[in-house]
Amino acid sequence: MSSQQKQSVKRAAGAPAATAPAGPRPARLSAAAALTGIEGLALAALGAYMLFMGLTGSPDSPQQAEMGGVTVLALAVLPLVAARGLWLRRRWSRGPSLITQIVALPVAWTLVHGGGTLVAGGVALALVALVVLVLLVNPTATEALGIGPRE
Repeated sequence: MSSQQKQSVKRAAGAPAATAPAGPRPARLSAAAALTGIEGLALAALGAYMLFMGLTGSPDSPQQAEMGGVTVLALAVLPLVAARGLWLRRRWSRGPSLITQIVALPVAWTLVHGGGTLVAGGVALALVALVVLVLLVNPTATEALGIGPRE
């Protein structure tokens, strides 16, 4: 059975089609996808830096620095995948993006209380997280993702 035939059978059985909703992507959803992607790229850059410094620098514990870098690189996958899903208007992507923003808020709080240049990073992270949260709970974005009341 071809994949088109399988899709037809699923639709006939009441399963939703795997296509993106019709119409243009709302600007709010595009902004949420872009900001989530930027967060993912920032995490990936931080993880790569930590891994590089663990391998070439002189940290107190090279193994700990390397493992920290690998962990941050792994954590970067969630917002990057969520950003791609939001961009493609996949309804599953809203959850991972919301989780990323909720986790970012305590991190931002910790950075703000770290003092020095960390304060600016913490404020920026908190603002981005709050903006993305507002964008993702907006009715325009939820409709574009196929979430919400159905008629």
